[in-house]
Amino acid sequence: MSISIVRKPPRRPVAMSSDSHSSGTTTVLVLPLLICLLNAAAAALAQGTRVGFYGLSCSAAEDIVRSAVETHYGDDPTVAPGLLRMHFHDCFVRGCDASILIGGASAERTALPNLGLRVYEVIDDAKAQLEAACPGVVSCADILALAARDSVALTGGPWWQVPTGRRDGLVSSASDAGNLPSFTDSVDVQKQKFAEKGLNTKDLVTLLGGHTIGTAQCQFFSYRLYNFTEGNPDPTISSSYFQQLRLLCPAGGDGSNRVDLDDGSGGDFDNNYFYNLEMGKGLLESDQVLFSDFTTRRYVRGYTGLLARLLGTFPTEFARSMVKMSNIGVNTGSDGEIRMLCSAVN
Repeated sequence: MSISIVRKPPRRPVAMSSDSHSSGTTTVLVLPLLICLLNAAAAALAQGTRVGFYGLSCSAAEDIVRSAVETHYGDDPTVAPGLLRMHFHDCFVRGCDASILIGGASAERTALPNLGLRVYEVIDDAKAQLEAACPGVVSCADILALAARDSVALTGGPWWQVPTGRRDGLVSSASDAGNLPSFTDSVDVQKQKFAEKGLNTKDLVTLLGGHTIGTAQCQFFSYRLYNFTEGNPDPTISSSYFQQLRLLCPAGGDGSNRVDLDDGSGGDFDNNYFYNLEMGKGLLESDQVLFSDFTTRRYVRGYTGLLARLLGTFPTEFARSMVKMSNIGVNTGSDGEIRMLCSAVN
């Protein structure tokens, strides 16, 4: 069976990529993106998902999800990084099965690494509309994968065809979330965790580039400013950025204060995140170490510079890695179920 990938813009026009280091709008070539997505979609088909899965059973499914995301994004742009992060956390625990959405005292969402997740209401809104239009058809796992794509597009990133056909998982346990990637992980630990999910080093660097949007609380990086090693700051932080962060996160201050993960471009999906790593301005330790290790540094550098801008390298590869990640451990066919409510098994 052949798969046709057609690049279709989201309802609101957005740029394929933006680059704060470029004086003009960067023209992104479509052909590399199409080639990468053809390969990714073919791999997805082999795993049981496919583009256009709801074409006959619920043809408006993707439009309904997109509309819900756009509505919430219009009220609160921070839902975009929230949805992207939620999809990532879901796929890294039990696969992309929407187990992160299930409520309960000991459910996955109560695990320490997931306590900061939010925007569940966006998925619930989309699900309610889909149940009204196509009862019992569209899975919560597919809604989350589609919403993550739409979030990236709304912030100026790429739009890609999402293979669908996932079914929802039946189990959600906080104990399963203990091995999620952490902000203190070394490169070797990150590579191991990604490899366990079938993702390589390039996928690791590319997907962490999703930190081009969103924020982090001071409590997750302030130790780098005051007590990284025996009371000394992390030497990999540039001096100017160090002073900036100390003002935003003073010693003994409110650890819940939030700082852009991508300094200077926190609301736009672009490759500025990688420039920041080159300048010692990675906010999280797990981000900055990508430039300290030679095995990951070459991929960081591959997403900066003139050639990267002309070819749209980062948007292209991010879309490819997202399709790859979104097919980790999926339930298809008769496995799992289609939940009526995303927060509870049927």
